[in-house]
Amino acid sequence: MSQFRFAHDDNSERAFLVGVALRQERGLFSVDNSLNELELLAETAGIDVVGRSGQLVRQVNPKSMIGSGKLSEIIEQLALLDANVLIFDDELSPRHQREIEKQLAEDIRLLDRSALILDIFAQHARTSEGALQVELAQYEYRLPRLTRQWTHLARQAGGGGARGGSGGVGLRGPGETQLEVDRREIARKITKLKGDLEQVRAHRSLHRARRRRSGLPLVALVGYTNAGKSTLINALADSDVYAADKLFATLDPTTRRVELPDGSEILLSDTVGFIQKLPTTLIAAFRATLEEVIETDLILHVADISHENVAQQIEAVEDTLAEIDAAHIPRLLVLNKIDSLTGAIPEVGHIDNYVEMIAISARRRQGLDRLLSAIGSAIACQRTRLDVVIPYQAGQVYSELNDKQYIESERTSEAGWELSLRLPLADADIYQPFAVGAESK
Repeated sequence: MSQFRFAHDDNSERAFLVGVALRQERGLFSVDNSLNELELLAETAGIDVVGRSGQLVRQVNPKSMIGSGKLSEIIEQLALLDANVLIFDDELSPRHQREIEKQLAEDIRLLDRSALILDIFAQHARTSEGALQVELAQYEYRLPRLTRQWTHLARQAGGGGARGGSGGVGLRGPGETQLEVDRREIARKITKLKGDLEQVRAHRSLHRARRRRSGLPLVALVGYTNAGKSTLINALADSDVYAADKLFATLDPTTRRVELPDGSEILLSDTVGFIQKLPTTLIAAFRATLEEVIETDLILHVADISHENVAQQIEAVEDTLAEIDAAHIPRLLVLNKIDSLTGAIPEVGHIDNYVEMIAISARRRQGLDRLLSAIGSAIACQRTRLDVVIPYQAGQVYSELNDKQYIESERTSEAGWELSLRLPLADADIYQPFAVGAESK
């Protein structure tokens, strides 16, 4: 597991939250709603939230994100509330962190949303693959922030640092040397982790190739964190994937066989939950996992219809799908947790982006028959019919088609097996040479 996890002792970490948004921009979430989510993230990481402050600004301060007056006000609040952690809702640049930390007492830690999410992922990664991905993301997040620590040390000794000046005799050189040593060590670890994850990626690619050869359609569950994906896969597959009512309960992908109403089967994969402002280092590190989504036949986008920000959460997931080049894949919108609604299903928008919208309760197993039928219909739309003749000497091809369950009907003749196939569009070209009339074209 990653060495960068924060140590959490009961009642020891008390956080003050800060949210900043530009006046002219209309983000997915309001400052207040985004801070509500940040509070849930803090609680998931084991941190108590004792206060918060949101601010609309005309432009982000390039030096410290917020103005000096606002920062002074927040520092006063930290003292009044006995807070020892300051958490910003947006990712702080190394310069932001350096300038803000100049103003903070030594016993106050400064975090941002990215660092908090990385810590939660470190706590919840249950497999060696998940731990590798999180550790890589943490190292890549940490690397550009090393300079801040050493310039802080140089400043305490009298300034100057790497650019010359007095700098502190006996400190400036060793400080720079140690910084470069740390940089090289982290760069070395990043290189090793990327190599390890490439092996994971190759292994996953082989697994996907084997699944493709099985002929079973691949369906991926995606959605905002805590939308109920793991509960849904358990309900559809009668499995026991870990599910909990908290953020990022599932990090490690799981695949299960699920039978459709017509007797055919699909392979259904759970994925890591998405969230707004997901750190780019995490998206890159989880590439091997997210490729499960990119190479799937159908996406089930699971949304918590009972959440007050469901429309914004749906849009945030769509943005992430576009970021990983998966927006073109057909998808169903699954509105989960209808059992938690007190009234009618609210408008969510974006319906035109989906093949169909289905309302369900995974926990109470409501609407699952309709969902399975919709999955079957969506898969069928991506398949085509092809009549072929497989010569008897090509028995391996016949066995392959039979194993993949592509054969709808068959009869024998002098020429070989005469088959009517129903198969994915992507596989049609493979068997086109055996198509009826192919030789005469």
